Amino acid sequence: MKSNALLIGMLALTVTACRNHTQEPGYKDLNAQAAEEYLEPLRPGYEGRNPYWNIYAKKFLYAPAFDFGEIEGAAQYRFVITDKDGREISFTADSPHAPLSPVWNDIPVGETRLCVLAMRKSGEVLDTAGVRTFFRDFPFQGPYPEATVPYREAAVKAAFFIHNMPAVQYWSDHTEPDMSYHLNTYATKIIGATILNECIVAREIPARREEALQRARNAAAFLIAQSRPADVPLAWFPPTYYQDLVYSGREENKNKTMTMEGCRAAGVFLTLYDATGEKQYMDRALGIMETLRRLQREDGSLPIKVDFMTGEPVNDVGAMLGPLVSLIQRLERDYQIHDYTPMRRKAEEWMRKVAITTFNLTGQFEDVSVLGLHMYENLTNCTAAPYAQYLLDKDTVSPEDLADAVDLIRLSEDQFVHWDFLPNKDGIKPFCAPCVFEQYKYEMAVDNSSCNVANAYLSLYEATGDRLALAKGKALIDNLTIVQDPITGRIPTLLEFRGKQKEYNTFFWINCCVASIQTLLRMEKLNNHE
Repeated sequence: MKSNALLIGMLALTVTACRNHTQEPGYKDLNAQAAEEYLEPLRPGYEGRNPYWNIYAKKFLYAPAFDFGEIEGAAQYRFVITDKDGREISFTADSPHAPLSPVWNDIPVGETRLCVLAMRKSGEVLDTAGVRTFFRDFPFQGPYPEATVPYREAAVKAAFFIHNMPAVQYWSDHTEPDMSYHLNTYATKIIGATILNECIVAREIPARREEALQRARNAAAFLIAQSRPADVPLAWFPPTYYQDLVYSGREENKNKTMTMEGCRAAGVFLTLYDATGEKQYMDRALGIMETLRRLQREDGSLPIKVDFMTGEPVNDVGAMLGPLVSLIQRLERDYQIHDYTPMRRKAEEWMRKVAITTFNLTGQFEDVSVLGLHMYENLTNCTAAPYAQYLLDKDTVSPEDLADAVDLIRLSEDQFVHWDFLPNKDGIKPFCAPCVFEQYKYEMAVDNSSCNVANAYLSLYEATGDRLALAKGKALIDNLTIVQDPITGRIPTLLEFRGKQKEYNTFFWINCCVASIQTLLRMEKLNNHE
C-alpha cells in the first residue's frame, strides 16, 4: 500500500536531516507531494479496518471509496464521474468499492456526480451499483499569503484585545461574570479561557501583570464557587453551563456537564498555579483529576456527558479522550506527577480500540446535542486533530502512533480543511482561505479549528521532518494574521465574509481567540528555532 510506503519513508527520515535547509524543497515539490498523497484513499472500508466512515461526508480532498453493493453477475464496474460542467471522466475496476484514485487529480474542483455501473462481460450495463454526489475540493497549492505581522505581535495584540473587553475588565472587581457577554453562559469554556488569556497577558505584557492576575483570580474564584463540593459524586467538578442563556437553557442541558470540561478546568488551574505559585490551584486541579479517575470505566472510557448532581451518564456514548490524556501528560512532564499514568494508558488503549478503530471521531460540543447521533453523523477536526497532536508529542512515538496520527490528520484535512473557495453568486469567496470548518453539525470556518489542524501539522513536522506538514500548518496560521483586525487586534471567530457588521461584532468566542494566541506563540517559537 502507498500509505505504508509513505509511513516507512517518514519513519526513515530524521528531523536533523530533513531540516537541512540546503535541501529544502520548494512549493513545486511540495505541491507535487500533496497531489500524490491525495491519490491514497483514507481508511477505506474495503480494507476491513473500519466501516465506511464517509457516509455523511459532503466533500473530499483524498480520493474516496464508497460502500456500493456488488451486483450479481457483474464482470466489472464502470465508474462515471460527471463534473460541474457536465464533462464525463470514467474508468473501470473489478469492485464497486474501488477508490477514485485513477482519475482523482483529473476531476476539477466543484460539485461532482459519481455513478458506478455494473457491467456484463459483453460490456452491456447490467445495473447501477451506486450513485453519490460530493464536492471535489481545492487541493493544497502553495504558496499562500505570508503572515502580515510577526507571530508574537499578532498574539499579544489579540490577547490585549480580550484583556480590554468590558466583560473581561469586569473581573477586576467582581467574582461573577458580566452576562451581557452572553457566551459566559458556557462557564468552564469561556471563563476558563478568560483565565488563560489573563495569564498570557501577565507573562507577555509585564506592565499589565498585576491587573491581569487579579482578573484571573476573580474568574477562578467564580469557577470554584460554581463547582461541585468535595463530598458529592462529581467532587470539584466545574459547570459546563451557567444560567439559561443560549444552549444552557435547553432542557437536555439543564443540570448536566460535559466530562472533558473537567480536563479543561484542571488545565486552567494548572496554568494559574504556574502564574501565581498559589497551591490552591494545584489542589483544585488534582481534585478534578481524582473525580475523573472515579469516572473512568474499567475499559478506559469515560461518559461524554453526565448529570451534574449525580454523575450518571446521559447515554452510553464515550467521550473522546484527547483532553484527558493530554492533561495527564502535562502532569507527568511539568510536575513529575505520575499517579495518573495508569489512567492515561487505559484511556489511550480505549481510544485505539474504539475511536480510532471505528474512525468515529465524534464531536463533543456543549452547544450540539450528543443524544441520538448515528455513527459518523458528526465527525469533527476538534477531536481528530488534537488527538493526532497528542500521539505525535509523546516521548516515544511508535510506528502505530505515527500511522494513527497521520490518518487523523488526513481525516481533518479531507473533511474540514479548505485551501480555497469558489466565488458565490455575487462573485465573492464566502470564507477567508485557507481555513478549517468545525464539524458536520456546524459547517463554518472557525479560527480554533484552524489552530487544531495547524498544531497537528506542526507536531507531524517536528516528529518526522515532513516539510509539507510544516507548509500546511504555516499557511493556516499565517491566515490568522491576515484576518486579524490590525487596529483592535481582534482575531475573528468565524473566518467568513459577513455583510451584517452588527452580527459579526457580537459573535466572538474568547476560547477560540485564545487558541489562536497560543498557536501563534507556538509558531513564533518554532520560527525562532528554525
